[in-house]
Amino acid sequence: MPKRDRIEYICTECGHVSSKWNGCCPGCGKWNTMEEVLSSELPTAAGGGSRKPVDLSGRIRKIGDISMEKEVRYSTGCGELDRVLGGGLVKGSIVLLGGEPGIGKSTLLLQICQFLGENHNVLYVSGEESARQLGLRAERLGVRSDRLFILTETDVQAVCDTIASNKPDVVIIDSIQTMQITQLSSTPGSLTQVRECTNLLMHTAKRLEIPTFIVGHVNKDGAIAGPKVMEHIVDTVLFFEGERHMSYRVLRAVKNRFGSTNEIGVFEMQDKGLREVENPSQMLLAGRPLGVSGTCIACVMEGSRPILAEVQTLVSKSGFSAPKRTATGFDYNRMSLLLAVLEKRFGLNYGVLDVYLNIVGGFKLDEPAGDLPVALALYSSLTEKALPDKLLAIGEVGLAGEIRNVSHIVQRVQEAKHMGFEVCIVPKPSLPALPKSTRSLRIFGVSSLRQAFNVLAKLESEANSNDG
Repeated sequence: MPKRDRIEYICTECGHVSSKWNGCCPGCGKWNTMEEVLSSELPTAAGGGSRKPVDLSGRIRKIGDISMEKEVRYSTGCGELDRVLGGGLVKGSIVLLGGEPGIGKSTLLLQICQFLGENHNVLYVSGEESARQLGLRAERLGVRSDRLFILTETDVQAVCDTIASNKPDVVIIDSIQTMQITQLSSTPGSLTQVRECTNLLMHTAKRLEIPTFIVGHVNKDGAIAGPKVMEHIVDTVLFFEGERHMSYRVLRAVKNRFGSTNEIGVFEMQDKGLREVENPSQMLLAGRPLGVSGTCIACVMEGSRPILAEVQTLVSKSGFSAPKRTATGFDYNRMSLLLAVLEKRFGLNYGVLDVYLNIVGGFKLDEPAGDLPVALALYSSLTEKALPDKLLAIGEVGLAGEIRNVSHIVQRVQEAKHMGFEVCIVPKPSLPALPKSTRSLRIFGVSSLRQAFNVLAKLESEANSNDG
């Protein structure tokens, strides 16, 4: 084996280099810190050996002199994916797509090949499926592009050489855990293999300005399997979320060098692949019960998109000495805080009752604006009084029972109007910010939970008088 391909072991703590693996580092005495690397990748001391100094002054450029091409992004043909990416796929970028097995990672990437293949050459590198298996799946998904090319290979060096010689417009690697560098003795999927393979793909993509998708598996904790440095190497990290027994999937950006990390994409898994959900609010509110106590509609902001979600609570008598508390889609500690506020400030007794809280559709309500709808739903379930079907609540609840202002109040109220809601309970300080276009709604500004409960009583009285 040439000297540049010799295997060495370096300590991740002190940098000690050894020609063989040791459980305990001879340099610093730390255990399990020796990692396998190629000798050509070991750091060298400045000025050491026969290395000559290199002057890169000629490559230094002013940032204002760097020309930007008009077409710096590729549209994937999937509006939800483009939204999460920040407007499209950037040339030369590395996108890491992670998610649980069967969630739809490979399905999504194969589907966008149909649109990308109309104007670009796409190379799909698979280390998990044979060419025949990919052909069968492409036929089921309706992917029939003459510019989609399939390569089944696990040697990442051979893959990079093939990319350099053919120069496709887009590359998809499925998956990084199956790729390997043959000079390394560790098995595919190990920390060293995943890190070095990702690093090699990154250099190839940056040098040739070829956007590359990399599929990554996740471990039992839900994080992408492999070293954390892999997420630092890539430009964008996307996570596919959702329950396997549910048809809806959420694509979320955890890291994005070319866009916001607050945007999400919503998909529905069908027999013929993933379908974009352009109106998640309508999807989450479909089939909700009317005239039932313990439910309230909340509005959460996902980037620039307001999404309405249904909050359901159930308060029942406990059969045990210690009541049970369960929260799905909402922070458990936040629910406990709201229960304490309702008990202390308003005398509502939840101490001997079981409390169950659920956000319908597998959605997560993880911002302060969801406090008020949760509190109203808990109040409704305890008093057995149903809230109006066309009511929406927005606001953060403090420990004194006060209602605090939240951001993006205009977008939230406009989404409520668009979805046909008639009544909105919002923080009182946000009323001046609402435009005239929302005046067709009945908007109540409240400063405390007490005032919110009074609004509910007023609406109930009006409903009873109309029925009479």
